[in-house]
Amino acid sequence: MKKIVVLALVILGCVTSMMAQQSGSSKREKKKNMVVKEWNLKAGSNTPFLDNVVTFDDHGRKIEEIEYASYGQKYRIVYEYEGNSMKCSREVEYNDKDKVVSIKKFEYNADGTKAKQYTYLPNGKLKNTKIYERIVRE
Repeated sequence: MKKIVVLALVILGCVTSMMAQQSGSSKREKKKNMVVKEWNLKAGSNTPFLDNVVTFDDHGRKIEEIEYASYGQKYRIVYEYEGNSMKCSREVEYNDKDKVVSIKKFEYNADGTKAKQYTYLPNGKLKNTKIYERIVRE
């Protein structure tokens, strides 16, 4: 009886994992060449204002995000990828005057999880390094 329960749990885990992978790729498929705009409407007003715009490329990867305030662009982040990779290799953040604020570069572990993030100032000096620790619980 215990063997059947264990086997059922293993099969359920495999099926769930496969469905999650398919769901992730179908979400990317839906985002191909898409632009998502978020609008805000203040209480008592009939005039919506643009809050956020996210742009995706033909692979379904986020390539740009712009946050707006009442005065215009608050900040903009451009995401870069190497080849057909789905993992972001570099982020460039711009301020409200479209000047570079910071540049982030990423390293990944063999399993695809983030290993390190390097943040640079606009002049190229390293500002800080973030190390991601992965703890596997059994």
